[in-house]
Amino acid sequence: MNCEILSVGTEILLGEIANTDAQMISQGLSEHGINVFYHTVCGDNPSRLLDCVKAARARADLIITTGGLGPTCDDLTKETLAQAFGKKIVPFEQEIEKLKAKMGDRMTPNNLKQAHLPEGCTVLDNAWGTAPGCAFESDGCTVIMLPGPPRECKPMFHQRALPYLREKFGGVIHSNYIKFYGIGESAMEDKLRFLMDSHNPTVAPYAKEGECEVRVTAKADTEQEAEALCAPVVEQIKDILGEYIYGVDVSSLEEVVVRELTERKLTVAAAESCTGGLFLKRLTDIAGASACVAGGFVTYTNEMKMQVLGVSPDTLSKHGAVSAETALEMARGARDKSGADIGVGITGIAGPGGGTEEKPVGTVYVAVVYGEREDVQLAPVRRKWSDRSYTRHTSASFALSRLLKMINR
Repeated sequence: MNCEILSVGTEILLGEIANTDAQMISQGLSEHGINVFYHTVCGDNPSRLLDCVKAARARADLIITTGGLGPTCDDLTKETLAQAFGKKIVPFEQEIEKLKAKMGDRMTPNNLKQAHLPEGCTVLDNAWGTAPGCAFESDGCTVIMLPGPPRECKPMFHQRALPYLREKFGGVIHSNYIKFYGIGESAMEDKLRFLMDSHNPTVAPYAKEGECEVRVTAKADTEQEAEALCAPVVEQIKDILGEYIYGVDVSSLEEVVVRELTERKLTVAAAESCTGGLFLKRLTDIAGASACVAGGFVTYTNEMKMQVLGVSPDTLSKHGAVSAETALEMARGARDKSGADIGVGITGIAGPGGGTEEKPVGTVYVAVVYGEREDVQLAPVRRKWSDRSYTRHTSASFALSRLLKMINR
């Protein structure tokens, strides 16, 4: 099934609000194996909206609209969709009574417009607002209309639209998400290309910031059957690219690191320079991090590196603050000063200034020390395209990956 998301609202075109509804719906449909081929945004203009609906109808099996279901004169989504599909707009008495009960004394005559819907449609009850959604089928096309406010649209999509689609079209969709770090999207795709021509299950690659992801999705009559279709493909991908996989059906590197540290009853402390605490921030974003995070140090200046962490003045003089040697002494200092089992040190040049020919912007060293084992590496920051935010994020991700590899040796 191919879907087009049609977002209605002049405020989106003017840039007054971001179109988070379309993003949320795309993510949800993707998880259920429904392709989204087009996002369209149209202002509150009936003739232009009608043109957009006609175009969507010609190229999609499923049209999901957001916005334009309210009580004002510029809320014209229902009327325009009904016109495009040859349907009348009629009052739904049950929805009128619900509306009166919800609004009470605040009810004005124009609010009744929200309870007028395309004839024969399935009403999608809105427990989070006043305007109900609706759905209908016509000439091989399924139409779902949802309210625009995100606080209403999100629960309406997950608790009304998706159940409607599952009931109408049957079957169960199951997906597994395989997370990679340390390999680029093109290299990953090259290794897995032969799997991407299959239809059930499907294999789809995605690029994230500094990471990659593969989604394996299957459709079957039951959840167990769909899982059984996915399982051998997931194992095949593990066999091919297992060295780069940090988890299956996990949310993030930091989630996996916290889980692994906690299970092993290990603690970590970090000394950060260019990342400014981002490494530990990402760890402590995970619930339960208190079981494994001892603490940390943000040591931006050489003086702080020496006074707080005990980095040798000779090391700084001979090798500089941005060096493998300094990163290693920072990691040792973080471990020793905190009493943690593992120490992490991160030092580099985030930019945009401060780089040299020898050490350009994006040069970052990451060290991990655990017992007698010590590891220090140059982070794989794409220096030519790096900016400050990218360098910091990529460096923190690399530090998480090196920590994970250290504890899994």
